[in-house]
Amino acid sequence: MESGLAITLRPATDADHAAVVELTRRAFWNVHRPGCDEHYLVHVLRGHPDCRADLSWVAEVGGRIAGHILYTRSRLVADDGEVLDTLTFGPLSVLPELQRRGVGKALMAHTIALAAAEGCPAIVIFANPGNYVGSGFRGCKAHRVGIPGGRHPAALLVRALRPAALAGRAWTFHDSAAFQLDPREAAAFDAKFPPLEKSWRASQEEFEILSHSFVE
Repeated sequence: MESGLAITLRPATDADHAAVVELTRRAFWNVHRPGCDEHYLVHVLRGHPDCRADLSWVAEVGGRIAGHILYTRSRLVADDGEVLDTLTFGPLSVLPELQRRGVGKALMAHTIALAAAEGCPAIVIFANPGNYVGSGFRGCKAHRVGIPGGRHPAALLVRALRPAALAGRAWTFHDSAAFQLDPREAAAFDAKFPPLEKSWRASQEEFEILSHSFVE
């Protein structure tokens, strides 16, 4: 289905940071829990050594920023000790009123193509499979990718850009330490913004289930 939107993609700039943080707050508010901390994550990742600023892109619709994608460095470590440098994106943020209209998919498709062109072997994310399997992501167990301890989270997804690089071995995924947020610092950061009502949504229960589910 055509979205009907005229979407323009461009690299994010330092001047976009405040708008991107606000966009992320709006996009994730009450989605995973009452309130959110994804906007604080965007703030923390800015300037972090693991942040790939060159893969930070925005989507504009009608002259305003409607979406944003941000990548960080991650890695896969094989059972024989080999290390593959991979990428992880997130948060992927779209204005609530423009979600499900192709903005996020456009940002993904463009930046994944950039990652593939530079030779990245795989993109690994934690996300709801229903939102990403249509864009080429598979459950982590299909590529023998797990987390420390050998388990395979249902929300751990892999888009293999060079499948042969993953073949024949088991891998352990390691994301950036930047994702380990301090809840108190996140709350203090959010207090700087105009208050929004915190409430329960069914998506929070879905997130809770997925976050504690594993593929055996």
